Amino acid sequence: MPGNKYNCSPGTPRTRLERLLRERELRKFNKSLNDGETELSTNDPFSPDAETSIWFNDEESSETISTGRYSSDGCERQDFRASKQRLLVVANRLPVSAVRCGEDSWQLEMSVGGLVRALLGVKEFETRWIGWAGVNVPDEIGQKGLTKALAEKRCIPVFLDEEIVHQYYNGYCNNILWPLFHYLGLPQEDRLATTRSFQSQFDAYKKANQMFADVVNEHYEEGDVVWCHDYHLMFLPKCLKQRNSKMKVGWFLHTPFPSSEIHRTLPSRSELLRSVLAADLVGFHTYDYARHFVSACTRILGLEGTPEGVEDQGKLTRVAAFPIGIDSDRFIQALKLPQVQDHMKELKETFAGRKVMLGVDRLDMIKGIPQKILAFEKFLEENPDWRDKVVLLQIAVPTRTDVPEYQKLTSQVHEIVGRINGRFGTLTAVPIHHLDRSLDFHALCALYAVTDVALVTSLRDGMNLVSYEFVACQASKKGVLILSEFAGAAQSLGAGAILVNPWNITEVASSIGYALNMPADEREKRHHHNFIHVTTHTSQEWAATFVSELNDTIVEAQLRTRQIPPVLPIEVAVDSYSQSNNRLLIVGFNATLTELVDTLGRKGSQIKELEPKLRPDLHEPFKKLCDDPRTTVVVLSGSDRSVLDDNFGDYKLWLAAENGMFLRFTRGDWMTTMPENLNMDWVDSVKHVFEYFTVRTPRSHFQLRETSVLWNYKYADVEFGRLQARDLLQHLWTGPISNAPLDVVQGSRSVEVRSVGVTKGAAIDRILGEIVHNKGMTEPIDYVLCIGHFLAKDEDIYTFFEPELPSEAPAPLRPHVPTPVRTSVSKLPVSKSVSKAALLKKQRSLSTIERNTSHPVIGGALQSRVADRMSLQEGSSVLDLRGENYFSCSVARKRSNARYLLGSSDDVVKLLRELADS
Repeated sequence: MPGNKYNCSPGTPRTRLERLLRERELRKFNKSLNDGETELSTNDPFSPDAETSIWFNDEESSETISTGRYSSDGCERQDFRASKQRLLVVANRLPVSAVRCGEDSWQLEMSVGGLVRALLGVKEFETRWIGWAGVNVPDEIGQKGLTKALAEKRCIPVFLDEEIVHQYYNGYCNNILWPLFHYLGLPQEDRLATTRSFQSQFDAYKKANQMFADVVNEHYEEGDVVWCHDYHLMFLPKCLKQRNSKMKVGWFLHTPFPSSEIHRTLPSRSELLRSVLAADLVGFHTYDYARHFVSACTRILGLEGTPEGVEDQGKLTRVAAFPIGIDSDRFIQALKLPQVQDHMKELKETFAGRKVMLGVDRLDMIKGIPQKILAFEKFLEENPDWRDKVVLLQIAVPTRTDVPEYQKLTSQVHEIVGRINGRFGTLTAVPIHHLDRSLDFHALCALYAVTDVALVTSLRDGMNLVSYEFVACQASKKGVLILSEFAGAAQSLGAGAILVNPWNITEVASSIGYALNMPADEREKRHHHNFIHVTTHTSQEWAATFVSELNDTIVEAQLRTRQIPPVLPIEVAVDSYSQSNNRLLIVGFNATLTELVDTLGRKGSQIKELEPKLRPDLHEPFKKLCDDPRTTVVVLSGSDRSVLDDNFGDYKLWLAAENGMFLRFTRGDWMTTMPENLNMDWVDSVKHVFEYFTVRTPRSHFQLRETSVLWNYKYADVEFGRLQARDLLQHLWTGPISNAPLDVVQGSRSVEVRSVGVTKGAAIDRILGEIVHNKGMTEPIDYVLCIGHFLAKDEDIYTFFEPELPSEAPAPLRPHVPTPVRTSVSKLPVSKSVSKAALLKKQRSLSTIERNTSHPVIGGALQSRVADRMSLQEGSSVLDLRGENYFSCSVARKRSNARYLLGSSDDVVKLLRELADS
């Protein structure tokens, strides 16, 4: 039942931090119960890096997963053993390799890597894997056979044909996204060809992501958690949410995310960012990557970045860092195995009397293998005494051997190694042992254990778990880790490692010397720090933390959703309109009746915004509404009078400019509704401040109005604009407005200074009085539609018309609006006896408006025609408004005091058309 959704027991933690801490303690307790349930597997194939252990053909893929213990309502499960939450892990490749043995028979081999290990270590979730099997299966019989075989491994295949794989995987993923995310430019000769083929590759990318989404939707059950992985599936969250907005979706990137300046060069930049933002939780290895993502959303999409993530009109996508780990126990226990001990003994005998340095990498552009070897050469040049006392073992696992750039890299590395060995080697020993292959797990553990110095010189790496594996195997040796500052692991292991810039050969060579000569006590302290981190921040903990955060993010989103107005029921609004006799429509102008503009001003939008125009598709319905004798239309805007004159001079309606301070019927003259004692002496001093900051902030502008001054930095650089706005406010508060009766109204990217009391809500009762007198209304207004994209300061207009309920009637609770009116027609307690008292209150200022023959205003004198033309008895009959006949509606602003919400001005067009045709 909805009413019971949040009725947890009194002991249930309420705050986010309390929930996550409780979740962490439960995981520890559960782990202690399950420690004896699994045995160490000793035949797992070696993979040098978390990014290659599962998906062999991916340059940097994923590796982990797990879950949390909260149900969708945020309450702690009472019996999480009896009812496991399902986790759907969606990645480009399944953790299996498949070989076809017959028409409908397949041989499968499980690839136990980091991601698989993470899931094996978490018992409270029922996990399913969804991905491509890595083989082309065009026939239906083969697909059925493979699906049946994979089901035994809890895997679900996505079948991609060869053309899709070529365009989506080899093309868009590996040739465009992967180099971009690793700060690698395409070779110059390929750029033109890539530009020509980009659109077809991107179309294939979207098609493949939709195919993944179709499979997920086919197997999804309510309450499942869907965890999408890596740059191959950036479009997937959007596809899933379009089908089911309540689906719990998380997305994790296993590569770096580049700075916004790099990402903005991607033609599909906006589409990919918005697709990822459809997820509930977006995860990265490090805070830097998360910061880059938020910055890209801010600079490219114009959205607001917050400490929690990215906010778009009230919808928050949580963005956070979740550093991945390894299954450290697997490595620690493996060192005790006889075969590993034998390997260690053999290696110690082979390299007796020499210090062992180790590098384990994929043979890839980003791994910095040439830079590592050149730094070692420089060390040997500068330290001749070490030439026969140290050896570098470089394991280089081949990858993408059919790509010319990788073939060139292989030849380059071989050439450098041969030159150094020829220069510094002897007949019996060489300084570099280079292997173009991987090692099995036991041999790798033995090699880690006997190493004195591990050298990781990645030029750009998502995480690089080789450094973690080395630390886990160094309990007795306590070797030194030299780690590139461009690897994600540097943020986790930086305190115990020697951080280097791999591009600085001299620095790396010097660090090699420092590591080889490091005192034992310093080695031990450094190792102890890193060992504690590696053994506590495991892959299982990483996976469990992510899914726990995802579950909790859903709880937070549900709480926020309660505070978001529902979408306007257009049919109900139109039906009430058609049954009413005297209607009042109050409509905003900017972002409500104007044409849509690009928020970042790339298509001349800034010019359009400075000269706002009524949407062409509104001319006909707006004229019908204005010509209806039973309908009064008021355009209420913060714009000045000339703007409204230019757009609405041909319509029969009321114009209220500058937040209602100026009013006229289009067939009459402008009049002022400003209070007589309104002081405008502050304008010149504020104007000088705004002029100063306009000059200092490119693409900002200010508008001098007759009752306010506005500075807008919507089209300026987002971060610079915010800094300038902060500085501007400091200047205002310490100078021109320090003691003045003024309001400073801050929009999302604007600062406005107005006199106290200048709001749309404060002006509406005076406006209403003039309209009633001018039209000679004898019948009370029984329908009000108030719609606009108003600032929070002006949303008092929404609450002005809220009908009062009888004092004896209990007020239903509304979390986002202090007044007690709900939108349900059948549940509204409405009484005719209410109207008299309510209307006396609503018209409190109609009988106190003072007659004034002239009123001084900036720019000249205006005739003040708003007078005390109504008696108290007349005012009480202006409104006879039932709750079900009042529709306040915010346009594209989800955090609002309005009853309802419309997504954009397109929805406004639809509403006004239906009203006009009713």
